[in-house]
Amino acid sequence: MNHSPKALFISHGGGPMPLLKEPRHSEMVICLKELAASIRRPDAVVVVSAHWEEDAVTITAGKTPPLIYDYNGFPAESYAIKYPCQGEPALARELYQLLSKSGIQAKLDQERGFDHGIFIPLKIMYPEADIPCVQLSLLTSLDPSSHIAIGTTLHGLSRKNVLLIGSGFSFHNFKAFFTPETTETRELNHAFEQWLHDSCCSPEYSEEERARRLSHWIEAPGARFCHPREEHLLPLHVCYGAALAPCSESRDLNIMNKESSMYVW
Repeated sequence: MNHSPKALFISHGGGPMPLLKEPRHSEMVICLKELAASIRRPDAVVVVSAHWEEDAVTITAGKTPPLIYDYNGFPAESYAIKYPCQGEPALARELYQLLSKSGIQAKLDQERGFDHGIFIPLKIMYPEADIPCVQLSLLTSLDPSSHIAIGTTLHGLSRKNVLLIGSGFSFHNFKAFFTPETTETRELNHAFEQWLHDSCCSPEYSEEERARRLSHWIEAPGARFCHPREEHLLPLHVCYGAALAPCSESRDLNIMNKESSMYVW
């Protein structure tokens, strides 16, 4: 029987390109399909996307959230993508209560839809769109420890078969995707990926040390080259907070000619 992970951090690629059969996303598409097939089908999905930031943790609470096509300059078909999954207002309220009781400022949003950090990877993983979803925002503070704490509150969820997905990208230097690689940039990309893999996966660290490393990720080799702004990394911190353990599985892959990774807890 497929196992039930607590959390899954995915690198979600560039905009709608994974669904447009863009060849530099082929490994990513295969990986997401394999991950979905290898884990127990969830009853609901909670997604923390790199593409939504608020002053307080904000939770989608509508029954039928629309899609937000938050990308520009792509073919017309990119704006006709459908993913008609339902929201889950009861789960949204439970998340709100958990966060509030933990002293984390939170609010419900009845109107906001799902951005491409949700509907692009989920259309690959669960194409039937028959699993209800709730989205959580990042905090505009971009404070790593605060995002670990958000994940930690999810231990209190009463439902047992809810999958937390952190939808970001282990490498997200937008300019570097479109400029020629050099030996130096390859080494910086590789060094950070090695550090991230070690930090998430090594059983040698206590959880206190692992949390310290992730909270101080900026000290890692290549950190600011790989993440000039950290919003695509922080969904990983929420996932780690939900598990507080070394990851059980990792996937190394190439997306848009960059070393990238995904992690299962």
